[in-house]
Amino acid sequence: MTVARTVCLGFLAVITIGTILLMMPFSTSNGTWNDPIVALFTSTSAVCVTGLSVVDPGTYFSFWGELFIMLLVQIGGLGYMTSTTFLILLIGRKFDLRQKIAIQQSLDRPGMSGSAQVIRSIIATTLIFEITGIFLLLPAFVPRYGWDKGLWFAIFHSVNSWNNAGFSLFKDSLIGYQSNVLVVFTVTLLIIFGGIGYQVIFEMYIWLRDRLSQKTRAQVFSLDFKVAISTTIILILLGILAFLCIEIRNPETFGLLNFRDQLLLAWFQSVTPRTAGFNTIDISKMTTAGLFITIALMFIGASPGGTGGGMKTTTLRVLTSCTKTILQGKEEVLLYERKIAISLILKAVGVLVGSVATVILSTILIALTDPKLDFIQILFEVVSAFATVGLSTGITGSVSTAAKLILIVTMYIGRVGVLLLMSAVLGDPKPTRIHYPEENLLVG
Repeated sequence: MTVARTVCLGFLAVITIGTILLMMPFSTSNGTWNDPIVALFTSTSAVCVTGLSVVDPGTYFSFWGELFIMLLVQIGGLGYMTSTTFLILLIGRKFDLRQKIAIQQSLDRPGMSGSAQVIRSIIATTLIFEITGIFLLLPAFVPRYGWDKGLWFAIFHSVNSWNNAGFSLFKDSLIGYQSNVLVVFTVTLLIIFGGIGYQVIFEMYIWLRDRLSQKTRAQVFSLDFKVAISTTIILILLGILAFLCIEIRNPETFGLLNFRDQLLLAWFQSVTPRTAGFNTIDISKMTTAGLFITIALMFIGASPGGTGGGMKTTTLRVLTSCTKTILQGKEEVLLYERKIAISLILKAVGVLVGSVATVILSTILIALTDPKLDFIQILFEVVSAFATVGLSTGITGSVSTAAKLILIVTMYIGRVGVLLLMSAVLGDPKPTRIHYPEENLLVG
């Protein structure tokens, strides 16, 4: 039982438990047994922090069903190893060597020391951001729905925003709040910080603490911090510019609104594909170009160590740096005056190839099971599932049972990761002393 197998089987176990809970009569609003496919799809979408749903969660599920979805989202966002480790800390048990190795690999840490402190910091960070989000959303929801519903809506949407899931208790997601500055910026900032990675947040906290305490020592940011922050800012700005240029003439999305609201929509639409499934416009009414830009942002996804999915920002930067190196005629891949190891380049290539292969295969299979659907709708749904985004053009509930099962598998692969899943299937690689002769090959 390798670490990869432990993580993969752990996610399957949580999905199974969630499916059983969501099938119970007390989880549905009408008090009857839930459809197993609906329960399985919803549980997988919640644990994989996707947000795709074949039903309207706000009307289909009871309070208990909504609570189960939120708890599954929380577990999925933290990750299986982080959640189980936190439970071990709560009951007062100590880590053994195997658990320390598992935490190190699952969080991609350089060493095994301080694992318990890291888990406590992750839980504390999560609670601080989610509670802050709840208080910020209360003024928007309580006046309209009262304290009971308003407080529950604030809790549910804050947890889903931080964990980059897209479940909403409103039928139209957040379209009704597209002009509400407080809701738009609260949700988007939770999405950004949740998807940027805990390590980046920790470094940001240390920098702010030193500035406030007026310490003179210089803060040396890690390469992860520099790449995650810079890539996130660049992608958000490019997304805003692209959506403003493309959708501003579309009367069914941006066209009929004033410039202030158009900026809010462009900001939200640039942030939410990375990778939370809330929407403030009707996705099905977007232009084809707008849908393709959204697909690209979804496929890139968030940063490593965060609650989002996708190919990851660091993978994108490594691959673009490789391309830049080739164009400049150099032999070393550099990022912020740091040399990138060959092993990381190979890993980035593996992630890209595995991700593209998964998306292509899932798209072909759904095109065979549901031939009446448009290609752009199928591709959008598959990328949304793989990148654990949750945005949809509105076809999720109408696809066939076979297509739903394909989307379930795609969401699972996207959450655990292509390379981790292959490692779980194939087992740990065996070291070898055999070296083969090098030979040139025509490429490109």
